[in-house]
Parts: sequence; C-alpha cells; structure tokens
Amino acid sequence: MTIIQAEGLKKTYTSKSGPVHALAGLNLSVPQGTVKALLGPNGAGKTTAVKVLTTLIRPDEGTAHIDGIDVLRNPKAARRIIGASGQYAAVDENLTGFENLEMVGRLYHLGARTARKRAQELIEQFELTEAGNRPVKGFSGGMRRRIDLAGALVINPKILFLDEPTTGLDPRSRLALWEIITQLVNDGTTLLLTTQYLEEADHLSDDIAVIDGGKVIAEGTSDQLKAQIGGHRVVVTLVNEADAGAAREILARHGDGTPAVNDRTVEVSVVEGPRALQYVLSDLGEAGIELHDAGMRRPTLDDVFLKLTGHKAEDETSTDSTEMETAK
Repeated sequence: MTIIQAEGLKKTYTSKSGPVHALAGLNLSVPQGTVKALLGPNGAGKTTAVKVLTTLIRPDEGTAHIDGIDVLRNPKAARRIIGASGQYAAVDENLTGFENLEMVGRLYHLGARTARKRAQELIEQFELTEAGNRPVKGFSGGMRRRIDLAGALVINPKILFLDEPTTGLDPRSRLALWEIITQLVNDGTTLLLTTQYLEEADHLSDDIAVIDGGKVIAEGTSDQLKAQIGGHRVVVTLVNEADAGAAREILARHGDGTPAVNDRTVEVSVVEGPRALQYVLSDLGEAGIELHDAGMRRPTLDDVFLKLTGHKAEDETSTDSTEMETAK
C-alpha cells in the first residue's frame, strides 16, 4: 500500500539572481514499510520536497498525501503521524539530552509523566544514558544527531522523514546512525530519506528516486538503476601520469563510451569485461605503459548518477536551502 504520494509538485523561489525552480513537477510514491531514498546533489529539490510533505511549506502546484491524508488541506492530521529530522540538529544546547526530549514530548501534549517516560526510553534506546544529563552543547556531532533523531521519534511516528541525516558526521558516527535507522525500519517505520551520499542510498534504501532539477529523472532499486548502464568497467592505474593520454586512447579503442581520466586512473565502460581487459592489457604492454594496478568493477550508483545527470552527486552548490528570500 502506498503511504506517501506526491503528484506534480512545483515550487519556485525568488532569489537575488532571479526565480529558482526548486520543484518542477515532482512525482513520488513510497510503499508502506519501506525505505525510499531521494538521491541528488545540493540544489536538486530534495529538501524542498521534504518540507512540502512535512507541512512546512506549501507548493505552488501539485498534491501530496500521507497515509491518505491531504497534507495541504489537513496539515494538523498529517503532523500527528510523522516525525522529521532536518539537516542540522534542532536541539537546545543549554538543555540536557533528556530535557530536550522531554520538551518535545510536552510540545506534543503527551503530559508531564508520559513525556518523561518517553524521554528516558529514547535515551536508553540511543545509548545516551551516560550523556543524557549533560548539556547538549558539550555533545559531539554524532551525539547531537542521535538526540535530534530521538526527538523525531517521541510520538512513535508511522512515517519518518530524514533530510541528509549523516551530513558532517565522521565514518564511525555515520555507521552508528545507519544501524539505528535500520532497526527503526525493521520495527515497521516507513522512511523517506534524502541524501547526496551514494553509499548511504545503496546501504539503507529499498528503492531510490534520483532527483535533478526539481524532478525525478530515474527510479528503481539500486540494482535496477545500475543495470540501466550495464556491463563492467575496466580500470587501470598508471605508474606515470604522463601516460594518461595514450592509455585513454587504448581504453577508448576497446571500450563502450568515452574513458574517464582522474590523475593516474583511467577507466571505461565495456561490453565484455574479461575480453576487453585482456585486450587493454595487451595493448598497454605493447605501448610500454607501466601499470600500478588494473582490473574490472561493476557499475556504482556514482556511475549511474554521472550518466543520468552529467555530473557527480556532490558537484553542485545548494540552491535548495532556507536562504531563499521569498516564495513566488
């Protein structure tokens, strides 16, 4: 059953440089009990889409429904069944972790006793018992993110929205947060996740929607998206960067497309991986080009994104931000 449905969402902002089309007819569907990742660069429209679905802003055009509730006509009802965590931890630094969660519970009108009980449950669930009674201003980045995510779960929401939840975290903290998110989904929560980290989308999601220019340009599972560009990649790492031009010509001869060059690494898409690699190595040897490494690999989501959009997922600067001046 579809639990999140958006159709034809459009949103235009006015900035100093002119109108910016944050959403340009975005369509989105998320089945209940699944993880949907919105994958795209900064400025693609991911955050704007989440803000519409969580009732924070209204679109210029289009419709949005959460568990059958019209988000635009009945935002209060939608808020009762959702939780949301933005790109930056929304916590009061002068309060303790426990006090932050208790405050969120009181804002949801849970009552003093229930709010305290729920705060303590979440402190234990997120392994913050030792730090729960310390002011948040002394927390690490990973601990702040955990408190913020805990705050989004105070009412045990049916649907959870996470907008780039691991931005700025070190690898260890990112992995820890992934474990928490995975457990939430295993417990039945439906999750809409925005990210510009390809590995994160690959690891966490059941389904991925690639967003660019304010609309979905491709959709499917990670494997389905990778299958769109098919085949293997032949990758060689050169001893001498000066040989990159000659190596590029050789890989182009045996590849299916234009080779990519990154310093001493040259790679190209191929139809028959083992045979192409054999020919490439033979020609490189005849040309006297020394290799540090050579091999094959399967396509990644980075390859998918590059082919679909013409740029990598982290290449663009943000236009999808709260710094927009006025809604048009």
